[in-house]
Amino acid sequence: MPMTATTVLTARALLLDMDGTLVNSDVVVERCWRRWADRHGLDGDEVMKVVHGRQGYASMAVLLPDRPMEQNHADNARMLAEETADMDGVVAIPGAAEFLTSLARVPHALVTSADVALSSARMAAAGLGLPDVRVTAESVGASKPDPEGFLKGAAELGVPPEECVVFEDSGAGIAAGKAAGMRVVGVGPRAGFHRPDVLVRDLTQVRVESAGGGLIRLHIED
Repeated sequence: MPMTATTVLTARALLLDMDGTLVNSDVVVERCWRRWADRHGLDGDEVMKVVHGRQGYASMAVLLPDRPMEQNHADNARMLAEETADMDGVVAIPGAAEFLTSLARVPHALVTSADVALSSARMAAAGLGLPDVRVTAESVGASKPDPEGFLKGAAELGVPPEECVVFEDSGAGIAAGKAAGMRVVGVGPRAGFHRPDVLVRDLTQVRVESAGGGLIRLHIED
């Protein structure tokens, strides 16, 4: 049997992104945003480089910098409705169900750029239970890469930011976690381009252990 290297991180709370981290919704995101790109005469490949991890209005502000922000918010509302109606191809990231089950007695929160309706629908479509503590689009005034969402998640759990570990897949999300002063476990191939503290292929490589005294040990296999 080959030897497997293991990285161990300690924390007091875990903050979990959804899309690309717990749920693979890439096919839906591609469908909806490429249609949006076509409507606005933009290159779909370039649009897809921007949209992961951000709230829709924030992506639109990057892609259409001269458009009034109120139009971006209105367009984002339509986009959210379109995405919430499309669950075809939404599946769990490998290991996500077992990972969430292992967090039953561990302080953790969902911190997502999706709103309540979209996050509830995607987690259900993937067969995953929702964490009790959730920070959604409605909870924040600024989208990732701003750290507000992760800082709010830490505050709701009553844990200092530096004692939290973030699980993220996108550049915007990894930047948000680092800006919040947190360590970041990158999940999946997108994450590898954005220098997370640790990188995993999927959640089958992560084992969670309660270490006593409120400490969590994350065993991450290479």
